[in-house]
Amino acid sequence: MGHGFLALLTLALALVAAPARAHKPSDSYLTLKVGGHQISGQWDIALRDLDFALNLDQNGDGALTWDEIRSQHDTIANYALARLALTSGDAPCPIVAGEQLIDNHTDGAYTVLRFRATCPAAGAALGVSYRLFADLDPQHKGLVKLEHDGATSTAIFSPEAARQDLPLRAAGKFAQFADYVKHGVWHIWIGFDHILFLLSLLLPAVIAPLAMKQAQTLRAAFIDVLKVVTAFTLAHSLTLTLASLQVLSLPSRWVESAIAASVVLAAVNNLYPLFRGRRPLAAFAFGLIHGFGFAGVLAGLGLPQGALVLSLAGFNVGVELGQLAIVAAFLPLAFLARRTWFYRQLMSTGSVVIALIAGVWLFERAFDMKVLPV
Repeated sequence: MGHGFLALLTLALALVAAPARAHKPSDSYLTLKVGGHQISGQWDIALRDLDFALNLDQNGDGALTWDEIRSQHDTIANYALARLALTSGDAPCPIVAGEQLIDNHTDGAYTVLRFRATCPAAGAALGVSYRLFADLDPQHKGLVKLEHDGATSTAIFSPEAARQDLPLRAAGKFAQFADYVKHGVWHIWIGFDHILFLLSLLLPAVIAPLAMKQAQTLRAAFIDVLKVVTAFTLAHSLTLTLASLQVLSLPSRWVESAIAASVVLAAVNNLYPLFRGRRPLAAFAFGLIHGFGFAGVLAGLGLPQGALVLSLAGFNVGVELGQLAIVAAFLPLAFLARRTWFYRQLMSTGSVVIALIAGVWLFERAFDMKVLPV
């Protein structure tokens, strides 16, 4: 029974970790400028994602050259624009590809595809159908900025929200705020490295320290969890704000590697007390790094300052709501199971599995190599 449980636990954790990508989550950045019947667009798409979809590395040496990219400009444009459709009312707005450039974002090189579209009639809204990488990566997001008559609005596209009508006016403040709250919740729920880090820190909360003679109470466990979560929240909110406002910036590869390392250390702490009663302090220290990871989602939008602050506030609220939902589900179940053989195995074997998975992530991110087939 013991071996079967361990195998099942290992499989379950591996399946949980499988959707996680070794790098910053896949995003593209689409800007649409509408003037009357005419639309000018710019689409920044990560070359690593295009290489995965189109095998741009023709000689297989693991490095994309300018010649390899330039020779496949038509292939890139045809692939991308076949997965984007614009409509005004019920009428399509035909898209014509323009020049392609290369730009560097915090997480690597992007192709910059420019295009134009003409709508037969100007409407009150622009219909956008976005299906880029929908068949390859269910976590991919398209971050869209729409500019019209000096007003800027934003939208977030995903396989679950692939068709949206974007009003040709500034979105209401509440609607924009709510949109980013939803995205923040979803981001924390699919951010498996963030989740495993948080759970690793929370696992010891329902177990009384050895110095205590009495059993851990639910109230004491709640206070312990509150300290950890509050420290993590304060830290990542600080760096999320500073990075999104471009006050501070760190290379994405360093940030993602450090996040993986934080998961390793949090899991090892459950086997050997590295932090020795200082888990809130550890949560704060590592939360500073996780905040830079959250900021990577918003970094490429290039919104005006007012819109960025509103989006930032909504995204941060969403992250906190998603985090609190995880804690609310975890704490009662963990408290009820704290004296069981299952929970002891979760603390020991589960922490080992988490540390191993995070160790693979650390290797992948630090050396820009892929080990897990995800």
